[in-house]
Amino acid sequence: MASVKIVNVDEIKSKLLHPATTSHFVVSIPQPNYGGSAGGFDKYLRDNGVTYDKEKLELLCCEAILPGSQLATHSISGDFHGATHKHAYRRQFDDRIDLSFYVDADNYLAIRYFETWIKYIVGESFVPDEKNRPGVKSQEYFYRMNYPVNYIAQQDLSIIKFEKSTVTSSKANKRASQLMYSFVDAFPISINSMSVSYDTASLLKCSVAFSYVRYYIDKAPPVTQQSNSSSAGAISNPFQQANTNNATTGFTSNQNLGVNVPATTTNGINLAAANASGNTVQTAFSGRSII
Repeated sequence: MASVKIVNVDEIKSKLLHPATTSHFVVSIPQPNYGGSAGGFDKYLRDNGVTYDKEKLELLCCEAILPGSQLATHSISGDFHGATHKHAYRRQFDDRIDLSFYVDADNYLAIRYFETWIKYIVGESFVPDEKNRPGVKSQEYFYRMNYPVNYIAQQDLSIIKFEKSTVTSSKANKRASQLMYSFVDAFPISINSMSVSYDTASLLKCSVAFSYVRYYIDKAPPVTQQSNSSSAGAISNPFQQANTNNATTGFTSNQNLGVNVPATTTNGINLAAANASGNTVQTAFSGRSII
């Protein structure tokens, strides 16, 4: 039973004044099963002129929706006089997960990647295939769907929600303040339309909806610190801390990033080149959380 008690201000501050924020997260974008096999999705990407850059694609993800679920219940009315009970019999998940990506100006990676994935699902081709089925430009074209086992991503789609204190903590392997949502059997089912106009320019975003069977909350990977010998752009964990003395990274001193980004990266996120003398980076990227 709840009771009224007297607490001091310090106790209230310690419990209430450290809320979670929405701007610290990292997303892992998968490839379909057998993507690296002969004739698989990797080859299909190359045939469609798409250069896959996993690190860049994940960095461009600017918005994600943490999923929800509910219990399906039966109503039982006759067991007790005047009382209705509900018993759970199934857990129901949201039918989709939405991710939004900034579109880089170099090769429109987010649009090309997910459009190609959907084309891979429906077996779309510009030219007649090995069985002489007509290409997509032909009036006789028809869809022939791929097998689900080939186009779903079983467990690689995930969202890690963390806090600023997670990456700035002196304990490198601290797992506190982290949640990792993992999605089973995910694949893209829709790409939202994108408006372009001659009005005031704004950032182009690509929003993709994924279908999935279920999600589960797993242990997030430990936070590790980048060593002095790490090369530019190397990633061993999403929460690496930029080294202050490594001239090859080009990060500012004590600058912590949710994702390790080289200072020379300019694709879609407007990072200025590193200063040759101080190896500093100035950012004009407002959408992605940079601590």
